[in-house]
Order: sequence, then structure tokens, then C-alpha cells
Amino acid sequence: MGTEGGHGHAIDTSIPSAARMYDWLLGGELNFEADRKACEDLLEIAPSSRELALNNRWFLERVVRFLARERGITQFVDHGSGLPTRPNVHQVAQEVHQGARVAYIDIDPIVIAHGRTSLEVNSGTRFIEASMTDTGRIVEQASKGGFIDFGRPVAALYVSVIHCLKDREEPAAMIRRMREHLAPGSYLVICQLVSDEERVRREVTELMDQGTDGHWGRVREKHDVRRYFDGLSVLAPYLGDVTHWRPDSDLRRPQKSLEWVEFGGVARIR
Repeated sequence: MGTEGGHGHAIDTSIPSAARMYDWLLGGELNFEADRKACEDLLEIAPSSRELALNNRWFLERVVRFLARERGITQFVDHGSGLPTRPNVHQVAQEVHQGARVAYIDIDPIVIAHGRTSLEVNSGTRFIEASMTDTGRIVEQASKGGFIDFGRPVAALYVSVIHCLKDREEPAAMIRRMREHLAPGSYLVICQLVSDEERVRREVTELMDQGTDGHWGRVREKHDVRRYFDGLSVLAPYLGDVTHWRPDSDLRRPQKSLEWVEFGGVARIR
């Protein structure tokens, strides 16, 4: 669901948070009544939302493991990282490379509190309070002390979060800014919520925008996401529903219906 778009440093549990809604859909406990009610409303519009959230999380696990094991990536920048959910990105990466490093980026106040408490006990993690659109701050803070070396390959993750950005925040421009900082051999992992149904796009966007007090972008169409990959070398199986991106052998539960999907893929920086 994504986690960008917090409410400053004040925590108002009466206003749903995309991060806490995502936590509830994944079966977590770091959520409140307003988040649960918003999820119930969401399920009325898009009944497959819980399956979608689980499938998206499994995609994140697969792609991090693939990049660490098959492409030798040891540095990750996770934009809109959300509430800690096992296995976290660093746990997956460090199963392959013990010294892998992950910079987690978020701005939601509850995410920040829990992230700093539970993630920074690992020397291979750093939690950065920043909007994912603030590329300059992210790169500055991530590279401080040589934690992330942008002179070497990095995997920049934008997994199920760009739909939290409004069009005026220019998500495609954000992606281009990050590309400028990535060395050859780096990777971009990008997916966001899309739907072919105008009703679903409209009703979910209205629900989330109103419910989160304006901290939401919109459900987009596939052609919007394709723009993020302009000029990039996209890995097979190319762009599509991430449920089907290099599925592993355990055949976890597929999404039951297709009102909306997480659409995107993985691209290499040449």
C-alpha cells in the first residue's frame, strides 16, 4: 500500500495512515481503529486488497534475494519502507551477504519511531527521516560515513509506494533524480498500484485521499508506470503484475481477484 505521506511529527491515530493500513493487511499489530475501519472500507471496493498486500511483500522478498544472490548487490535504499515486517529487507539481504547494508527511508511518525527502535540495532541498517522525493537529503544521509557508497552498485527500491505521491510531486522526475546518483550496475525496483477499472481507480483514490487527510496520490494506469522505466534496461519478465515476477517454488497464495494489481518490475542502470 505504501507509506509515504506522514503527518509531520505529530501522531494522530484518529486519521488512517497508509503505513498502518498496510500493516493491518499483512496481519500486523501496529495499527489502530481508524486504520482498520479504513481497510474495511477499502475491502468493500477492492476485495483482493489483502492478497495484493501479501503478494507485494513476497515480491519484495524475492527481488531483494535475487539482487543479492544473482547480481551481487550488497547496498539497498528502501524508499517508503513502512513499519518493520519480518523478514525486513536487511534480513533477506544479509542471509546472502552478511555485510549487506540497507538505508530505510520514511516520513510517517509511527514508522520513524518503530524503525529507529527495531532496525537500527543492526549495524547494517540506517533509518533516514525524509520524503522519498527529497533525493538530495536521502543520498547525503545514506552516504554519510560511507554507509552507502553510491560509487558502487546500489538497488533503489520504490515498492508499492509511488501511488502515495500526487501528480504535482512528479514521481517520474523523482526516479530520474535518483538515477543520476546510481553507478552503472545499479538497479531500480519500481511498482505501484494500478487498475484497468476507472471505478476502482476513482473510488480507491477518493477513499484514501479523504481518509488520510490528503496524504495520498492516486491509483494509476499501466502506461503511467511504464514512464518510470523510460530509457532503462528492464529485466525479464519485464513489466507486469509483480505477483508473477520470477515466482519461487513455494507457490504462495495467488491474488484471488484482479480489481487492481501492483504493476512494475526491475531495471538495470547501464
